[in-house]
Amino acid sequence: MKDIIVYTQNECPPCKIIKMFLNEYGFSYSEKNIHEDEKSRQELTEIYGSYSTPTIIVGSEVIIGFDLEKIKQVLNINE
Repeated sequence: MKDIIVYTQNECPPCKIIKMFLNEYGFSYSEKNIHEDEKSRQELTEIYGSYSTPTIIVGSEVIIGFDLEKIKQVLNINE
């Protein structure tokens, strides 16, 4: 199982949906809220080159924004 990190922020409906989706499929993940943690905000922009949430990291894959099809592909979810 690859590590999953979800970068979120407050008042972000797509962030909530992604977390519900991951929970529904039984994936564990680490959440990093960029509004509450300056270090997480720096990681998001400097390491991953993203300025939006949600940004989902699955192993070496970086998914910027709400891209459910890409997340399903990376996590091998076939429906």
